[in-house]
Amino acid sequence: MDSMSLEPSLYTVKALFILDNDGNRLLSKYYDPELYPSLKEQNNFEKNIFNKTHKADSKLCVLCMKIAFLEGMTVVYKSSIDLFFYVVGSPQENENVERRYLLDNMEGVFLVVDEIIDGGVILESDPQQVLQKVNYKVIQSAKEQIKWSILK
Repeated sequence: MDSMSLEPSLYTVKALFILDNDGNRLLSKYYDPELYPSLKEQNNFEKNIFNKTHKADSKLCVLCMKIAFLEGMTVVYKSSIDLFFYVVGSPQENENVERRYLLDNMEGVFLVVDEIIDGGVILESDPQQVLQKVNYKVIQSAKEQIKWSILK
């Protein structure tokens, strides 16, 4: 496996779907046009995933997220009484890659979290607004650093 395939990317979600407790589709969105391009293929994939996951510890941990590797995909799923939420990613997406990326970019993570939540209050939920504010702070910080390095 080449190193480029392990590079973090914003495009980590291949599909998202919500099924009822019988495995029927309530909502789905496929973000990768090459992944199950037809409705029939999508339905088969969803049924297969549901059949393999709907009984897995559902009574023991209602609030837990679970991770499965099925059909060559990483599937993060959660059940809630009569709904099943699934997020599908590529096989490279796992906790280790995400954890490494998070740790490498912790300063940026704190900036983003601070723009979204302040003192337990959600201040902003629009991703574009959050990015604008974070970018502004980064630019201002860089200007300050340049100014102080010149003045020394």
